[in-house]
Amino acid sequence: MTSKTDKRGSRYTQLEAGTERARPILHQHAREIQPYGKIAKLPLALDEKVCAGSAENLNQLLADTITLRDMYKKHHWQVAGHTFYQLHLLFDKHHGEQEALVDEIAERIQLLGGISLAMAADVAETTLIPRPPRGREEVPVQLSRLLEAHEIVLKEARTMAKQSSEAGDDGTNDLLVSQVIRTNELQVWFLSEHLVDVPLVRAGHARGAASGR
Repeated sequence: MTSKTDKRGSRYTQLEAGTERARPILHQHAREIQPYGKIAKLPLALDEKVCAGSAENLNQLLADTITLRDMYKKHHWQVAGHTFYQLHLLFDKHHGEQEALVDEIAERIQLLGGISLAMAADVAETTLIPRPPRGREEVPVQLSRLLEAHEIVLKEARTMAKQSSEAGDDGTNDLLVSQVIRTNELQVWFLSEHLVDVPLVRAGHARGAASGR
């Protein structure tokens, strides 16, 4: 006499028959096809050493840009006070612009035959930007942290732009100057104006006149 379990197993076997090629092949492992720090040279009319140098520079910039991007999202969530609405939106806008830079930098590294940093642990080990606390900070502190991070990115981007120009890596130079530097400069301007200590309602001289001074 055939048991219910046997019948059920037979039915499953029939259902699975002929589906071998449609099943996903799971739990696969193999050696990496390209170690980090090595160049898989492409026909770019650039010397391999130039590609390696630019890829190394860009990975440092990538780590710092990812950190800056994530700091914007942290402050977007945690901002408080009477400028909440404006800064909540501004931080998110800047986050999106930094996200676009992250993609451009990472793809340039891959285009040069290198390997771009990707995982959070690797980024944390590499970035030059100081790590903020987990907790919530006041708006002036948030803005100051962002401006300091921008300055780190801009300093290294200017140095790297000069190096890539001298090495003949025009594509990397164009990315650094036209996108990284200009985007960060504009964001610095928008942030800095929030730290100018001016009255919100009545001008300073008007207060003095009203008090008879």
